[in-house]
Amino acid sequence: MRPVPGARASRRREGPVRFVALGDSLTEGVGDPAGDGWRGWAALLAAGLGTGDVRFTNLAVSGSQTRDVLERQLPTALELRPDLVSVVVGVNDTLRCTFDIEAVAARLDQVYAACTGQGAVLLTACLPDPGRMLGLPGALAHPLARRQRAVNTVVHALSDRYGALHLHACEGDWVTDRAMWSADRLHPGERGHRQLALRFHALLAEHGLAAGPAPSPEPESPGPTRSASWWWLATAGTGWVARRCTDLLPQLLTLAADELRHRARGTSTRLDLRASAAVSAALAALSGAEQADAA
Repeated sequence: MRPVPGARASRRREGPVRFVALGDSLTEGVGDPAGDGWRGWAALLAAGLGTGDVRFTNLAVSGSQTRDVLERQLPTALELRPDLVSVVVGVNDTLRCTFDIEAVAARLDQVYAACTGQGAVLLTACLPDPGRMLGLPGALAHPLARRQRAVNTVVHALSDRYGALHLHACEGDWVTDRAMWSADRLHPGERGHRQLALRFHALLAEHGLAAGPAPSPEPESPGPTRSASWWWLATAGTGWVARRCTDLLPQLLTLAADELRHRARGTSTRLDLRASAAVSAALAALSGAEQADAA
């Protein structure tokens, strides 16, 4: 029987609320500076979870893929025995030449199963595709969009399977509003992180799981100036692009060439069908493994 979102809350033990965040740079808080580090949506959300003691641990690390969450972050999270776990990851998988949707699905399935198996409430989200956010030309953007749609489809399916509270963050006004995003166009700025925290808080409050005040949507600090944004792009941003290009660019150019060939032949839908088939096979493999374990 499919779990009901938030149903595990009734089994929460007495004492402080323990919230553990897993993921990559988005959850680490990149784009929302605080002191010498980052704050981010998860920390903003933690402040509004309850009126009593809330113990928040952010295990997210910039650059993490689903493998890193499964192998490095999850064991520590389970030791903390959280009441609430957020798992927001997958974009970095799409930016690697090793992208494999079946492997991504299998890893997320293990992470979700382990967290909910301890009785934690699970928070998940689907995300915008990086090609669109970076404004890449169509032949380069479409392969990345196809990959992100595949990841989002898997996240939707597994969130439903494990009764997660799922936030549809892959579309909407916040995606196209430049005021929500930092200079790199991939990470939210403070306003964007606040928007994510606010939407997650509303989702939790709807299920009686957030007793504290909702985060304010208004930033405490002014956004970066245009000159500061350009300086970031010319320094740290250039390094980020160089690291990704070394790994992804050769394959992305191959994918773009394939995209252009299919477009010229009028057979672009074949690429979409191929991606959909891969997602279906990945989810079917998980269902088959589940049935085998049940037997």
